[in-house]
Amino acid sequence: MTSSRDNGIIDIPSNHSVDRTVEKLKGILQAKGITLFALIDHSGEAQKVAMRMRPTKLLIFGNPKAGTPVMLAAPSSAIDLPLKILIWEDAQGKVWLTYNSPIYLQERHNLSPELLQNIAVVEAFAAQGALASA
Repeated sequence: MTSSRDNGIIDIPSNHSVDRTVEKLKGILQAKGITLFALIDHSGEAQKVAMRMRPTKLLIFGNPKAGTPVMLAAPSSAIDLPLKILIWEDAQGKVWLTYNSPIYLQERHNLSPELLQNIAVVEAFAAQGALASA
């Protein structure tokens, strides 16, 4: 895992391809009853305009029971919610999962410690998606 305290972004390596990682995450979210609001295929959209981009997909997901209290306490947090995980392939063919650090989001929006658990679930989902068995 790599992290930059300056920008709050965490990268963890995946043991799978971008597509397989996406499928694993979709299964994890479904099993947990978490809504997948959108799956954005950045590389697929690039291909539609005759541009090449390494596989890059963004999952946007959440649970209103967890997210709404965060947004009620700090309306600005809606800019960062629902939660997101970016799955992408680097120039060496390594696949990564990238997400916003929950601590960074807590500090950015001045959230109480009690609300941190509502957004910290992103870390567990990313880890499970990266390491889940094929």
